[in-house]
Amino acid sequence: MKLMKTEVMSTKIALPKGVMFNAYPDSIGRNLADTIHMLKRPEFKDVFSLFYILPTIFHSDLDRGFSIINYDINNKLVDPQDLDELNKLGIEIKLDLVLNHLSVRSPQFVDLLLNGNDSPYRDFFIDWNEFWKDHGTMGEEGHIVPDKEHLDKLFMRKPGLPILTVYFPDGTFKTYWNTFYQKVDFDEITAQDFTHIKGIDQQLATCIAHHIKFVIKSNRRLESVDLDYLAHHKDAVFEVVQRKREFLGQMDINAHSELVWEFYDETLRKLSGYGAKIVRLDAFAYLHKEPGQTNFFNRPGTWDYLERLRAIAEKYELIIFPEIHVEYGAGIHEEIAQEGYPIYDFFFPGLVINALDQGNNAALLHWISDIRTRGLQTINMLGSHDGIPVLDLKGKEVNGSYRPGLLSDEQIEATIEDIIKRGGKTKNLYNADGKKIDYYQVNATFFSALGEDEQKLRLARAIQMFMPGVPQVWYLDLFAGTNDYAAAERGRTAGHKEINRTTLKIIDIESGLKRPIVLDQLKLIRLRNTSTAFNGEMKIIETEPHLLHISWQHPEATATLKADLCDHSFTVYQDDDAGDVVLMSFES
Repeated sequence: MKLMKTEVMSTKIALPKGVMFNAYPDSIGRNLADTIHMLKRPEFKDVFSLFYILPTIFHSDLDRGFSIINYDINNKLVDPQDLDELNKLGIEIKLDLVLNHLSVRSPQFVDLLLNGNDSPYRDFFIDWNEFWKDHGTMGEEGHIVPDKEHLDKLFMRKPGLPILTVYFPDGTFKTYWNTFYQKVDFDEITAQDFTHIKGIDQQLATCIAHHIKFVIKSNRRLESVDLDYLAHHKDAVFEVVQRKREFLGQMDINAHSELVWEFYDETLRKLSGYGAKIVRLDAFAYLHKEPGQTNFFNRPGTWDYLERLRAIAEKYELIIFPEIHVEYGAGIHEEIAQEGYPIYDFFFPGLVINALDQGNNAALLHWISDIRTRGLQTINMLGSHDGIPVLDLKGKEVNGSYRPGLLSDEQIEATIEDIIKRGGKTKNLYNADGKKIDYYQVNATFFSALGEDEQKLRLARAIQMFMPGVPQVWYLDLFAGTNDYAAAERGRTAGHKEINRTTLKIIDIESGLKRPIVLDQLKLIRLRNTSTAFNGEMKIIETEPHLLHISWQHPEATATLKADLCDHSFTVYQDDDAGDVVLMSFES
């Protein structure tokens, strides 16, 4: 039954308490069992209550797990018994449902490729030309270019139109909506590939091979190749070339299809069966599409979809929350919260870097005040599998009036420049012409983004543990990981993100657990995960701008952080039945 919006607004989804660990199944050692072995060590006793396992737990092929083939357990990395072991440790599981897209290798897309219009999945994905047929003009390369009034509104995640052209066995081509990543490769093409075609001699075969290779090297679409001079050989030539073509892609799903909703239902049931309690709705803001809209968080369509998903999730006793990157000034995080959903706190990482670099508490306190006065439920982080957000901190003009960001454009630019000087790599947003229109995020480990200053990392972690919401801890931050430039260079599609995804060997864990920076973070995390103080009321004590004084007060315990944002010294106290105890104190 479809929920009415008033019903959703009156029901607030409550997140579980505790601290959340975040890693891929093979981030530590070879598989999830190695991570669980680490979590069983005495150093990790009472440290984590939740574990966000990234989607290589499933079968996937691109974008490090976010191009899902199917939601079956990837038995190369995970044994179902591993999930039982987490349950025995009292650690609840958070998983992903990637709403907007599936891999070209998914059973649905494979069936579509094999059977074309006879496939039951012919409407499961979005045929670009069918979508835009009444709102654009057919271009020379075989796909419709939307009318300028529509094109100018489109929110782009990469240069050029968000499309991938697919060759079908019957020799036809179709262009599908592809918002995110694709990877298209060709095996080497030689004259010998064409000499078997009747009527093509060695000289003509050499000419064809040269022509095709030039088009591929120029990054032009094969569909635009002029082969009219081949007359009736054209189809045979294309068939040869297409056999040489290998492609991957995250193909956008058509949420107008009821088969898609059956798929979502089946998937949420499956995730619940794995023991998941929380499901993150990845890329949800791109799901609803309609000509004439931005096709990013379209209203009211996005809300309709979320309500329908929420009803399915409740059937399987799952907590769902949407993941979205958007400017603070757009106020979308507030809309989501007003509908009762928790939000990802993508504002926090940049605010912490700014506060520690500038020695000023103003922007961070502004955000804390927002969280408290608006009753926002947040999941925050320092680092993550993605980059350090910067777009999220910006202001935005909405309905003719400008709402400032949490940081000014000048402050954001300065923060970006600092992280880049420390080795970070930028990821940008583009318009349909391939022109950069804005920074999106900077890819770096959080430790490297802080200039690899251990005292800054300690204080950043302390601040995170005293923030409202659920703290999420990236495995590499915990071990003070540094930028992996070699991995970023080796990576291809989304390779820039590999800078912050280094696999830690068992020997790295052994040596890391001897380092004070690691043990100090574990002590702070354990305090947050176990102290009843954080079930109480948060108080911000007024200070000078370079200081930060936060206290959590509960009848059974009080926890307090006093920090200097200029010299990065800080003290953490706890007051309970045993009396006032200094848990940690670091001087400059």
